[in-house]
Amino acid sequence: MRKFSFKTFLAGIVLMLFISAGCLAQDTINKPVAGRDSVLIYPDGIYSGLSRAIYIDEPYWGLVKFTIAKGRFTDISFGIRDSSLHEPFDGRYEKHFEGNPDFVQQSRNDWAGVQAYPVKLSKAQDTGRLDAISGATWSFNIFRAAIKDAFKRNHRPDSLSGTQIR
Repeated sequence: MRKFSFKTFLAGIVLMLFISAGCLAQDTINKPVAGRDSVLIYPDGIYSGLSRAIYIDEPYWGLVKFTIAKGRFTDISFGIRDSSLHEPFDGRYEKHFEGNPDFVQQSRNDWAGVQAYPVKLSKAQDTGRLDAISGATWSFNIFRAAIKDAFKRNHRPDSLSGTQIR
């Protein structure tokens, strides 16, 4: 029977680590990874998406429309609509929370998010690099879910053309 030394055993472990690291590196080629320089390529087209995100017990729907031109987000619009009151969630929506200062402030925070997230996406050019505004997570979640829905629709041009954001 052949004896293996501790050095041989250690060399085998090191070799296995290098091999597994190489396999992991192979798996991550062409996949964007946070913290690395990577370029995401979005197909050109007109996209529209609709979502309630995780808020399926609430009557609010987010609608996003945008264009991808030469791989870049342009013409981004986003709005949230209350489907039970048939009105947009906007700067005047806080009237529904009169007498409850916490809800009024939350409404203001989320309205700021509705206005800011398209601008933030236009600058970031990557949905994975968007951060929520403090106090506006609800609108952030709806925005991201609507974008995801738009990509799922695979840029069927104006698939929600009868819906307007005002």
